[in-house]
Amino acid sequence: MANRHLARSIVLQTLFEWDTTHASDADSVVILTRNVTEFGGGDIDQPFMEHLLTGVLAKKEDIDLVIEKAAPEWPLERIAPIDRNILRLGLYELLFADRSQVPAKVAINEAIELAKTFGGDSSGRFVNGVLGAVYKELGEPGKDDRGEKKIRREDLPVEKMGGAIVYAKHDGQYYLALVHDVFGRWTLSKGHIEQDTTPQIGVARVIKEELGLIATVENQVGENEYIASHPEKGKVRKHVWFFLASCSFEPLTLKKSGGLDDAKWFRLQDIIDLNFYDDMLPIVTVAVQKLLDHASGERAKV
Repeated sequence: MANRHLARSIVLQTLFEWDTTHASDADSVVILTRNVTEFGGGDIDQPFMEHLLTGVLAKKEDIDLVIEKAAPEWPLERIAPIDRNILRLGLYELLFADRSQVPAKVAINEAIELAKTFGGDSSGRFVNGVLGAVYKELGEPGKDDRGEKKIRREDLPVEKMGGAIVYAKHDGQYYLALVHDVFGRWTLSKGHIEQDTTPQIGVARVIKEELGLIATVENQVGENEYIASHPEKGKVRKHVWFFLASCSFEPLTLKKSGGLDDAKWFRLQDIIDLNFYDDMLPIVTVAVQKLLDHASGERAKV
């Protein structure tokens, strides 16, 4: 059987050279051919390498957005080039490869091994953290936790976050402003609020930064907490408080970072057809019901 670990190593070296020399995608194929001649063996699977290389390059923009979402404190240009391209390679296999050919754990383990071989002292831990965060975000059932020492939830560090159901009234109807992430889900604006004097002030700031809207933050409508993998801190508890927030019906200006790729206004009646995360549905449902009750009250006064 062809040595696919060696094949991935050669593709990684090709991506590293392509990235650091700012070569074109067409030049990457030439670089790969040279690397195969220099480092490959008789059992090397060149079609596999070509497919892997062209796949990573074709999905580079989407993959880089995923990296930004999973490691928001590490802009791409600050990540070491070798680590950056190990992540691109690993995420391509994790997100876009045929699962029957490359199971998720294989994609993650192969990337970690590449990081240990070619990266720095902390590369393996960093790559593991990013890919682990994405793996959990995809909804995989925690298979990577097997055999690990059980950590008590209350012992994990807490990150405080604030989010909002942003709404506006337009032509007699209520609309919600939602953001879309690179995992294909519609969700709510949210961000860190540790440095803000109150959660409401923090949420108003997050809405302005993420959507370009000036909002009035109203009542709290829910909260949730989940465990995430941080590339440097390891597992953390993220506690999020959600509020209703009203604003004018204006064009949305999405902040292109943090793994978000779109933002839109939706009428309340169109919300039911959207693809939400499971933990967002109860919060959105409560907010929508409050707005519907408010609309009924307004009609009763007329």
